[in-house]
Parts: sequence; C-alpha cells; structure tokens
Amino acid sequence: MKSLLFALLIVPVAAGLADISRALGSGNADALGQYLDNSVEISVLDQENVYTKAQAVQVIRQFFTKNPPRNFSLVHQGASKGSDSEYCIGNLTTANGSFRVYLYMKVTGTNYLIQELRFDQE
Repeated sequence: MKSLLFALLIVPVAAGLADISRALGSGNADALGQYLDNSVEISVLDQENVYTKAQAVQVIRQFFTKNPPRNFSLVHQGASKGSDSEYCIGNLTTANGSFRVYLYMKVTGTNYLIQELRFDQE
C-alpha cells in the first residue's frame, strides 16, 4: 500500500519535471511559463533580474529566439530536506552553443513552481 501511495505522489512530480525538460529542449517559453511562480529570478549570462511571470516568459522567449534550442539533458537533481523545494541542473544545446541551466523550484503538492532560472554559457 505504501508503494502505491508513493507511486501516485511521485509520478505527477516526475511528469512535471519531464514537461519542464521538454519545454527547455524545444524552446517553448509558453509551456515553460506554466511552471513559473508569480515572481521569478532569471539570469541570462550576466543579466540578472526578478520578473513577474508574464515578463519572465518574454525574457525566456527572447533567449530562445537568440539561441534556438536543439536539446536539453538533465544532469543532476536534488531536493531539500523538507522536500518543499527542488533544484536541477542540465545542459541546453542551442544553435549558438551550449548553456548550463540551473532551476530552483518550490514543490507544492504535485506541482513545480520555478522560482529561479539561470542560463550560463559553458
């Protein structure tokens, strides 16, 4: 019974992370926007700021326009001790080079809310 309950809780969370990875890999800012918190810290190379959700989608869209994604691969992920936040690190391959992507997310129930997103050139 415990394993069934565990599976019911983990599958939606894993699906959310898979959706985020797909959105990054395909350059879909709107799909990624579904997972953004109301206020998001975004860092693109040396430009860092806190944006509203709508502004953040525009910043991400501009990044994807300048750097069309080809592939995203998740390298590492982890969770806080209280399991109320999670982070992941991945590699984004674009037409203009590779970027290391850092995500910090608040986990509420089975939902991810991205609070910080960083794109650093490798």
